[in-house]
Amino acid sequence: VISMVMVAVGVYARLLKHAEAALACLAVDPAILLVVVGVLTFLITFCGCVGSLRENICLLQTFSVCLTVVFLLQLAAGVLGFVFSDKARGKVSEIINGAIVHYRDDLDLQNLIDFGQKEFSCCGGVSYKDWSQNMYFNCTAANPSRERCSVPFSCCLRDAQEAVINTMCGQGMQAMSYLEASAFIYTNGCIDTLVNWIHSNLFLLGGVALGLAVPQLVGILLAQILINQIRDQIKLQLYNQQHRADPWY
Repeated sequence: VISMVMVAVGVYARLLKHAEAALACLAVDPAILLVVVGVLTFLITFCGCVGSLRENICLLQTFSVCLTVVFLLQLAAGVLGFVFSDKARGKVSEIINGAIVHYRDDLDLQNLIDFGQKEFSCCGGVSYKDWSQNMYFNCTAANPSRERCSVPFSCCLRDAQEAVINTMCGQGMQAMSYLEASAFIYTNGCIDTLVNWIHSNLFLLGGVALGLAVPQLVGILLAQILINQIRDQIKLQLYNQQHRADPWY
């Protein structure tokens, strides 16, 4: 059911987008990724569900093998991310810089960046001046945009008493020094903030990873137990057929 919901949401999100505006900075459109993950999840869980109900060894073996592959891929990704942390950081920096460049190209991407900057209290990749990579926020004199040398409103310091969000609060912030800008916006980049958050929440991330791994391992174990039970039943039936005392039984 969850996988079908994922597919439905992914298809709906994809239909609402224009093909050329689908998060051009990312290698894969999240809507398509959601559909693919949903379809794969449905196929795997379908094999496990139908295989257990019908006691089909082929479907159960497929379910077990797929879960094993998924678990090994997750384990390999975690190990490689830890071992090659510098390369992983570089890839994250590349993705964030690409997102900054395409900030105005896609509304979903824009909302995602604004959400991340507000939640992590950060601005830009390395610093708030990274927003000069965007054609609308670029600080060059040739930039005719009204947002020249500005930053998005999600970079601004929050005012609890402010009833209406001032979307122009980042006007001209890139022209200020770090000390001057820090009175109005977050000057720390999101890359360092994200790395610090990961380091301070390793136990939480480990718990999440364990929570994802345990059901997979349990599913693999139960599938193998059921396969062995089915094979034992088949052997018992064959034995009984070969050793019947009464041929008319």
